[in-house]
Amino acid sequence: MARISSAFLFLVVAVTAVVPRRAWGATEGTPLYKNPNAKIEDRVSDLLGRMTVEEKVAQIIQGDLNGWMNLTDPLDNTLTFNQTGLEEMMRLKGGSIWGGYLMPWEKFVFGVTVGQKYLVENTTLGIPALIQSEGLHGFTNNGTIWPSPIGLASSFNAPLLQQAAATISDEAEGLGINHIFAPVLDLSRELRWGRVEENFGEDPFLTGEMGHAFVTGIQSGRRRNASLTATARMAATCKHFAAFGSPQGGLNIAQVSGGERELRTFYLKPFNRACVESLSIMTAYSSYDGIPAISNKHLLTDILRNEWGYQHWVTTVQVDLLITTHGTCDTRACAAKSALENGISGEMGGGTYTYLTLPDQINNGTVDIKFLDETVQTMLRTKFALGLFENPYPYEDWRSFLRTNETRSLLHTMERETIVLLQNQNVLPLKKSGGSVALIGPQVDRVTFGDYVFFNASLNGISPLDGVKQVVSGSGVTINYAQGCELWSNDQSGFAAAVSVAESSDVAVVMVGTWSLDQTLLWTPGTNATTGEHVDLSDLSLVGAQLDLIKAVKGTGKPTVVVLISGKPVAEPWIAEHADAVIQQFYPGELGGVAIAEVLFGDVNPSGKLPVSFPRSVGTTPAFYNYLKGSRPTDPGSIADDGTLHFGHQYVLDSPVPLWSFGHGLSYTNFNYTDIQLSKPSIGTNENFNATVTVHNTGSFDGKEVVQVYATDVVSSVVTPNQFLVGFQKVFIPAGQSRTVSIEVLSEQLAVWTLQGTWVVEPGQFQIKIGSSAQAFAQTTLTVY
Repeated sequence: MARISSAFLFLVVAVTAVVPRRAWGATEGTPLYKNPNAKIEDRVSDLLGRMTVEEKVAQIIQGDLNGWMNLTDPLDNTLTFNQTGLEEMMRLKGGSIWGGYLMPWEKFVFGVTVGQKYLVENTTLGIPALIQSEGLHGFTNNGTIWPSPIGLASSFNAPLLQQAAATISDEAEGLGINHIFAPVLDLSRELRWGRVEENFGEDPFLTGEMGHAFVTGIQSGRRRNASLTATARMAATCKHFAAFGSPQGGLNIAQVSGGERELRTFYLKPFNRACVESLSIMTAYSSYDGIPAISNKHLLTDILRNEWGYQHWVTTVQVDLLITTHGTCDTRACAAKSALENGISGEMGGGTYTYLTLPDQINNGTVDIKFLDETVQTMLRTKFALGLFENPYPYEDWRSFLRTNETRSLLHTMERETIVLLQNQNVLPLKKSGGSVALIGPQVDRVTFGDYVFFNASLNGISPLDGVKQVVSGSGVTINYAQGCELWSNDQSGFAAAVSVAESSDVAVVMVGTWSLDQTLLWTPGTNATTGEHVDLSDLSLVGAQLDLIKAVKGTGKPTVVVLISGKPVAEPWIAEHADAVIQQFYPGELGGVAIAEVLFGDVNPSGKLPVSFPRSVGTTPAFYNYLKGSRPTDPGSIADDGTLHFGHQYVLDSPVPLWSFGHGLSYTNFNYTDIQLSKPSIGTNENFNATVTVHNTGSFDGKEVVQVYATDVVSSVVTPNQFLVGFQKVFIPAGQSRTVSIEVLSEQLAVWTLQGTWVVEPGQFQIKIGSSAQAFAQTTLTVY
């Protein structure tokens, strides 16, 4: 640290004379906005009144750490900076600074401290910056990598997710990061879209609950030496507001079609639950019903600001899209005016920085300064809520927060709870007393993370092969390994070796799936992936020779377990019909290889549930469970293994019924549900109720079960979903024991968006169903009067 301290001393001396402090009047004393005991709103008003137009505009444009730091080599640890670049960056784009780079932590701390000290000590008003990084499942400068969000959602364990999110802030906060770009609250209703892995699944209630847990974990607490009025230590960023996850054709940033009722019933609910208390929101790239999200006044002002009362920072992605993609503007000035006045939001990088046109537009009357003031207020409010005016700097003991034993232990727990057992013909768990197991497939000796991880992040992970070796060490189990094929090739030259190891083993485990890449390689020309941002699919089946590899192994006659390691559902009916067991592991974190081994060999009883339904093919999508009534007629046809055609109507040669539906997930034990009760059989339209059930573990394994509560509005004024999740709770039940579980359901969860454009809980009957998935229930009737 001595080297850094001396550099900072030089910095203070060097830059103090660059920009003189504004001279306060002799009788003015300390400005109100610098008083840590003053109310946040008073501080915001005081500071805003002191700012020039140029200073205001600089607050709402995203800057970049590379403006004064050389970040071309992620391994370079030279602690130097560019003074001219620093001054220019802070003059034009000093409100928030993008810092989501891979670099030595010491260099990052140096760069952040240089930037914040310059802003605080050598600019007119001393306004610190938001320092930003990605944190979807671990912050992107060598932070601990957690399972991708779709995997986190599979845990159905919101309290555990809150703890996981808190560790992301723990690691980032010490380094000086105060703004995390997560969570993603888009719904996985369009499975061709590349970013399915970044979501918490297809259901708005699950997404809202997991999102709320994530935001709470990220933000809870207060930075060191922050004012007592500070409300958070880190700003979470809910994205992408809104309806971004259902693009036409599954193509990234393509238009989303829908009306107000669909917007309210599905897409907005997670944001309303999770984000009203978040300190930041990011807009979608796409248009909804023909209106670009970044300039959608109804969405960003009428609903978010006025209806929901949201007062904090909203940032827009690439305002230039209004020119280059949506075609609603032809000039940078038009784009800036449209985004600012309709969205009360800032501008991120990646474009031409259209907001730099705002000072001239305000001076000539094209843009009303009140919109600029409203936007700047939201930025300042967020900074005061974070306590940045008291302490915006990295901590001296930042190393003590990174990659701790406590974080790793919690990660291990989460990895175990995300794995989903889809089917099992008494093959699993595998024995750990002698015998032999064939591990086959392109996912066996590979660490497959989802997108939004740093370059070479996989080096911190444990592959399934290494995990199995660790778990069976000393047990006498022989492991026979053959890759069989690549993920991305039709080459079958490795099949002979795969068949050979299968034939010489007692059971075969074949690991296949999809793959993504880190944030460097994902955007590098010439690389390949099947999931991730801007990686969209026209087919949800396995790529290349993977399915044929499974068939070849199954053809040996040995019991065959298929493990799908993927970022989205894989549509392969043959696997469901022929495999002896199937496990789904959505992209794991660093300990995923150990966790899958523990599940395979029975050290861990699987407890994950599907947050998204698995279609039979891309042609049978959408497959989400909560379709509107009447939307899934079923008269299926099929094609037999021998090619025989069996004709139906919905569909002629297939079925709209998913292979595995939302909420599905088996265990090595058996759970039975009895004694379903409601706290009240009848309630008023403003009353909440509790659904209670007794869950019995009738098997020989201790296990965790996710108790799920669904509702159906029997008769309603508008068409409503055939069923929808209204509650869930994960419980541990020892073998041979039972537990009574009570889940509260809020009356507002039964409301419909009426023809009059309001939320109403309508009198009538509701079917209340409790079970282990969207397909298995005990049920009763609730009357609303």
